[in-house]
Amino acid sequence: MPSYAKDPRCITMAEALVPLLRRTCPQGAGGYGGYYQVNLDDEEAVGLGGVELIRAAMRKAAKQLGWKVTTIGWTGTRNGTMVGVQDTREVPNECRTVVDEAMNDKLHAALHKVWGEPAPAPVQRGSIALMTQEFRAAVSHSGT
Repeated sequence: MPSYAKDPRCITMAEALVPLLRRTCPQGAGGYGGYYQVNLDDEEAVGLGGVELIRAAMRKAAKQLGWKVTTIGWTGTRNGTMVGVQDTREVPNECRTVVDEAMNDKLHAALHKVWGEPAPAPVQRGSIALMTQEFRAAVSHSGT
């Protein structure tokens, strides 16, 4: 597999992604606990350089924020192409409560959707649909 680290498309995309990844960290968590995922049409992902280039850009952007990362990248899913990055650093004790509460909120929102509860859905900051829209806008603006 080729390295995309010095590919100008990867560098440009990573620069556009840094602020988006930073915003996924829970407020008050000291920059820990971030996760970013986009779901693109397969053709759209190919047009942006392919899943591996997008993954490399996400990895590069996350490392600029000091994240230790794990990434996913799949094409041909029922949601099209899925690409994501997650901060896997050990969360310091002083930030643990904030990160855990944010994770619980996301889990509660997901379960609410799956179970189809009649009450209004809990507020979920940073849905995948919103992340995908932001990604498209940032990449388009960056000229990638």
